[in-house]
Amino acid sequence: MTLKASRQLLILAGIVALLIVVVVARRGDGPATPAAAPSNPARGAAAQAAAKVTPTSVADVKLELLKSSHGELERSERNPFRFQVRAAPEPPRPAAAARGAAPPVVAGPPPPPPGPPPLPPIALKYIGVLDTAQGKVAMFRDAGGDVINGKEGDIIDGRYRLLKIGVESADLAYVDGRGRQTIRLSGQ
Repeated sequence: MTLKASRQLLILAGIVALLIVVVVARRGDGPATPAAAPSNPARGAAAQAAAKVTPTSVADVKLELLKSSHGELERSERNPFRFQVRAAPEPPRPAAAARGAAPPVVAGPPPPPPGPPPLPPIALKYIGVLDTAQGKVAMFRDAGGDVINGKEGDIIDGRYRLLKIGVESADLAYVDGRGRQTIRLSGQ
């Protein structure tokens, strides 16, 4: 053998030895580094003793408790495919009602008196607006087909006051100030 071949063989043996050390250290079969000394010797001894102890007995399992009957289950009224509020449980009946006596009648406050009937809707159609030198003039059509013109503040058809004129709507109210309504532009 030549000197060159023996060097290559020596390097190859060193690499194989290093590889074996790395594999053994990774597997945990042998300690790769020595264990550090514990700072508290009593605690270190207890940890080593706990590591050497293997469990020899199984905890006491009480199988008879698993076999005992817990009673019958109630029938469930829950339907997971329906979304609704759960019904409130029925309140317990008092003893007098259980014996057949009529429950006492509790009188609440009397209902408030009915208010005045609602006002009928304003029966005009807003058909447009004119811009004049005196200001805006709104044009309305009544149920009979007549065209009525008016400026802001005017009384229209003897029943309605024109409050505001806009490009696409007009605000009207009854003359007494009740029943304010916005009438949208209808075109005809």
